[in-house]
Amino acid sequence: MTHFLRDILRQPKELRRTIDFLFAEGRPPLDAAAAAIRGARHVYLTGIGSSWHAALSAGTLFSLGASPVYMQDASELLEFAAFPPNSVVIIISRSGRSIEIVKLLARLRHSGTTVVAVTNSGEGPLAREAQIPIVVPVELDHAISVNTFSTLAATAGILASAVIGSLDATLAASLSAAIAETETAMADWQKQIADTTWFAPGAVTYFLARGCSMGSCHEARLLWEEGVKSAATAMGTGSFRHGPQEMVVPGARFGIWIDDERMRAQDFAVARDLRKLGACVMLIGQNLAQDAADLAFQLPDMPHNWQFLVDIIPAQLAAEKLARLSGVDSDSFRYCSFIVEDEFGLLPAERESPKQ
Repeated sequence: MTHFLRDILRQPKELRRTIDFLFAEGRPPLDAAAAAIRGARHVYLTGIGSSWHAALSAGTLFSLGASPVYMQDASELLEFAAFPPNSVVIIISRSGRSIEIVKLLARLRHSGTTVVAVTNSGEGPLAREAQIPIVVPVELDHAISVNTFSTLAATAGILASAVIGSLDATLAASLSAAIAETETAMADWQKQIADTTWFAPGAVTYFLARGCSMGSCHEARLLWEEGVKSAATAMGTGSFRHGPQEMVVPGARFGIWIDDERMRAQDFAVARDLRKLGACVMLIGQNLAQDAADLAFQLPDMPHNWQFLVDIIPAQLAAEKLARLSGVDSDSFRYCSFIVEDEFGLLPAERESPKQ
């Protein structure tokens, strides 16, 4: 078994641990962060890599609650933003040590901006320097961000719910029940993956989603790049219909997230037409007809707008399987370091020998 798969399979345990933490010892910093955000005039939400994808799901919850936030990934926010008075910046980062995060902290240090940290590391610069650190305990992943992604996405979503006033014990119980059902469903998902023709090493692959699942959609693209070592594209399902559909060729692979309420008929129609054009389609969502796709992953019932809590897991399982089929090692990185701590190039810097 790969380390990647081991990390995926322990995800329900880590998600339960996160929810329990945020409703117990993690509740004071969560409440303090929510109060600061509600009292701010300007709120920014940022991250880099998989942490940025975690931010995308939370950003939708903020918008649905009529509490919109400015969203830019940390590399863009660092170079192309100025922060007005009475601002809060929510920074999501697994380690809190990525170069863009460290440099952004330096910019914010003397600006009077309040920093809310959502991180898995209490020892990183982010947790140490933030005025309000929310440090989520987790057993770190071997390489690819799996549990760190899911726990940060869950925490950012719970923070958004606290801000908009929808966080209560009922939501916590519903999320915990859905996680338990997901743990049971994962065995069936693995059986589906073992017996499907959807996988095709080297195939053109697009991921499409809407709303809170946009974070999972972009994270799936990253899983293909990091784990399968293969190119992929991620975008909104609506945007795909405005030109990008011209790329469809027989044999192309699509993964589409279906929202539990919005645009379901329209997105099923997209899946149907893609199959008519010769593409193979994977669907992830609730209440799916099995014949609606070449591969359909049925999610358990979830609170509205919360399926992002678990809807990355089928894509993680699929990435791990495709990596094995492709003969590549999903447990190591060829070029990327575990934490990116400089801004230059893609390869380790070559040190010249001192001249004699």
